[in-house]
Amino acid sequence: MKAILVHEFGEPNVLRLEEVPTPRPGPGQVLVRMHAIGINPVETYIRAGTYARLPALPYTPGNDGAGVIEQIGADVNEFKPGDRVYTGGSLSGTYAEFALCKTEQVHRLPENVSFPQGAAMGTPYATAYRGLFQRADAQPGETVLIHGASGGVGTAAVQLARARGLRVFGTAGSDEGLKLAREQGAHEMFDHRAPDHFEQIMKPTGGRGVDVIVELLANVNLGKDLTILAKSGRVAIIGSRGRVEIDPRDTMQRDVDLRGMILSNTPPKEMASIHAALVAGLENGALRPVIGKEFPLAEAAQAHRAVMEPGALGKIVLLPDK
Repeated sequence: MKAILVHEFGEPNVLRLEEVPTPRPGPGQVLVRMHAIGINPVETYIRAGTYARLPALPYTPGNDGAGVIEQIGADVNEFKPGDRVYTGGSLSGTYAEFALCKTEQVHRLPENVSFPQGAAMGTPYATAYRGLFQRADAQPGETVLIHGASGGVGTAAVQLARARGLRVFGTAGSDEGLKLAREQGAHEMFDHRAPDHFEQIMKPTGGRGVDVIVELLANVNLGKDLTILAKSGRVAIIGSRGRVEIDPRDTMQRDVDLRGMILSNTPPKEMASIHAALVAGLENGALRPVIGKEFPLAEAAQAHRAVMEPGALGKIVLLPDK
């Protein structure tokens, strides 16, 4: 099969398309024929060698994708060949024509959802769900602010929060991004290019502040976030690209909680709960993944550049069949 291999950490051009043996599923495993593969920012940090947890070289990147079960291993009863699925993890990496997965890493993909949309589920939607509901404990009727509401995780968070009955605010940095997030259900959108956008966010709350912030760029926003939270407000820190200085008194005055997370820390029982909710949301139409750009598998390097560009809209996916 064709797969992307990384032999050394570095710039995007270390992502090389090569011929490798097709894996065979063992007990409790399935082989998925990939029709779409999701690109996530964390994969660029791993490829560059700057992430805290690095795989042994060479490796095939990727956790997210969607396709059809090709083969099942012994003792697998939950799936059969031909089943449509999306992946939220992989043993062999998903940047390939086939991906080997444990059964708990594979989830049913409803017929009303395309493969590219399925490839958007694993990391972005699971991250948004865990950040909103399991870490920040967002409740119906509360106000949530989602920074970067037009990207893959951001649009997921908007849809999830709106479906749960929250008042949804968001930020974006382009006219297209502001429009997209509104279309996904945001009640109020703010242009983070405006120097006074934090002051603007306070106005619709009547000066009370927001209950929950989903923070995708903490190194830029966290210090200001703490000044616009309501009492007992929570920040789910999902993304950061550097260090930040904060004033601890801002947390003290409001009894504020800062709750960091990475998806790989999620206990198995909580992860199963997340995906049960996500599949239900796909089935009933509450969740509608937005696809931004599509690239052939051979152009993985270009996709890695695109996912790190400011103002990315929706999810970036690779198509092995293209």
